[in-house]
Amino acid sequence: MSLSIGIVGLPNVGKSTLFNALTKKQVAVENYPFCTIDPNVGIVEVPDERLNKLARVSKPAKIIPTTIKFIDIAGLVKGAHKGEGLGNQFLAHIRECDAICEVVRDFQDNNIIHVDGKIDPDGDVETINLELIFSDLNTVEKRLSKAEKNARTGDKKLIEYKNLLQKIKQNLEKGTSARAIELNADEKKQIYDLNLITIKPIIYILNVSELNEQKKLQNNKTIQIDVKLEQEISALPENEQKEYIKELGLVQSGLDKLIQTCYELLDLITFFTTGTDETRAWTVNNRAIAPQAAGVIHTDFEKSFIRAEIINWEKFIKADGEQKAREQGLIRTEGKDYVMQDGDVCNFLCKQ
Repeated sequence: MSLSIGIVGLPNVGKSTLFNALTKKQVAVENYPFCTIDPNVGIVEVPDERLNKLARVSKPAKIIPTTIKFIDIAGLVKGAHKGEGLGNQFLAHIRECDAICEVVRDFQDNNIIHVDGKIDPDGDVETINLELIFSDLNTVEKRLSKAEKNARTGDKKLIEYKNLLQKIKQNLEKGTSARAIELNADEKKQIYDLNLITIKPIIYILNVSELNEQKKLQNNKTIQIDVKLEQEISALPENEQKEYIKELGLVQSGLDKLIQTCYELLDLITFFTTGTDETRAWTVNNRAIAPQAAGVIHTDFEKSFIRAEIINWEKFIKADGEQKAREQGLIRTEGKDYVMQDGDVCNFLCKQ
């Protein structure tokens, strides 16, 4: 699965610094608005200790983790939906992402200009939220105009679609994000092609100079990260990073926590394939069935799926590999209706 997270926020809040830390790709972080114009893209490995533990048993030639794509999108400002600060261009980049990671500034530094001249995390969240809502409102209004004309034919489905758009428009006008509107599965399917920004899942990064668990954004899912510190950690050799994290009294780096939280945000799970050629992690939607998981490996496998051989990753390791797991009867045979579980080690059998 190709997954993308758009990093957004006001100018000079730490977006590009976070991106640098995540990807170790050096992009411009100069101290002025709009220094990032074209979105920078980086592919990030999803940290998963299970992968290396499986590899120690299988001794593969290659170890391949699953990944997430992070996109560093230039800073938005008030009036972005009207094109302020090249806003329309930047909003288009956000529409292409699966989820949003908004960086919110909560650190003092007189050398770094805040676009509004003051540090106000909740105010910054409101500014960005309103710009995204206004952008979606423009999209819905354009589609509604056409839908109202079509509904005049009296077609029941066209009337229902018009009413659905009116419902969304009314909520957006009240300042309600599309993700907060009660929509059933069929309604979500009907508006899928609108590609609304505010229907995408969102997580907030509170960029602090000192971690303080008491600080939270109002009514929002928040992760506190000292982005500057995380960049320092990521610049260290890999063997030194874990030691430094321990010295700081942390269980894991803020970046690892962010990546894992993005995974949870998108309601994803990981399954594995392992052997002498490679040990590999794969991403699939939670509650996906076995043929869909097989299709992630190769699109033809979903149609030609026969059955799957499944074992939990811990049982695989405890048995010391596939052969002994088979001898102990630990590998199960599952059919087309099997719902994949996080941590499944799989072998898919398909028609040739």
